[in-house]
Amino acid sequence: MKRIAAVLLLLSAIMILLLTHLEMEEEAPQGFAAYRLIAHAMGSIGEQPYTNAYEAMVVNYEKGTRVFEIDLMLTEDRKVVARHEWTESMTQQLGQKEKLPDDKQAARLSHEEFINTPILEQYQPMDIEGIMDMMERHPDIYIVTDTKEQKDPDIQYLFAEIVNAAKERDPKLLDRVVVQIYNEPMLDMVQDIYPFQSIIYTLYATQDSPAEITAFVRDNHIDAVTMPEYKVSPNFVAKLRQAGAVTYVHTINDTNTVNNYEKWGVYGVYSDLLTEPELERNSLRYTMTKRLE
Repeated sequence: MKRIAAVLLLLSAIMILLLTHLEMEEEAPQGFAAYRLIAHAMGSIGEQPYTNAYEAMVVNYEKGTRVFEIDLMLTEDRKVVARHEWTESMTQQLGQKEKLPDDKQAARLSHEEFINTPILEQYQPMDIEGIMDMMERHPDIYIVTDTKEQKDPDIQYLFAEIVNAAKERDPKLLDRVVVQIYNEPMLDMVQDIYPFQSIIYTLYATQDSPAEITAFVRDNHIDAVTMPEYKVSPNFVAKLRQAGAVTYVHTINDTNTVNNYEKWGVYGVYSDLLTEPELERNSLRYTMTKRLE
């Protein structure tokens, strides 16, 4: 058994060394893709996920995370806010049931109601203005859009509002807005609004085959692909790499699982709990590099 374990460890080390060698030969990823960790829904605060709260962004930024995925929806009066869904279960998860009237438990809030209803009685809800303020104060923050609206006109309106909010401050902020698309037609839809520099194709909603996805990624110069665990395979990851995209897996909250996917060539993860420095410290690539120094 010890001999088998030693062989497996050696094979893992060889694989990581090959991956590291390939990355050194290729051009290093730039922009948001320079980071392997994307904070899911701003990342957890007090081990509470899905808050999309200001304090969650601040806390995880202070821990070293720089890329933040944010759930985005429209309020009743058509303002863009950071919220995962307008459901009673989400209202309860955010500790707001006692603060809202019965007819608002599973309904869109107005912008005023949203901003003035604390999350878990202590955290500040975020709107697009607050998000842009954070990006302006911290020029190394990237945001990844997770648009939860389902209708095309609402999605178009939401992105137009993002563009307007950025341009009111500094159009260069849009260079750090990473658009997450859910299907092929969405790429043209958002690019008609603004020529966003960075795109992530998320695969949880598409029924396209790996070959179709790879061709689309290659033909449209997609920066990154993210997928749920059940869609990951070493061959698919390798094909996407050849097509020019790095791959992320969601949502992963322990470093052992990260390392297992790293052996398959996966570049990074979305996480509620992990941070960028933590990922680096526990990465197999990092460990092997330190051993070789």
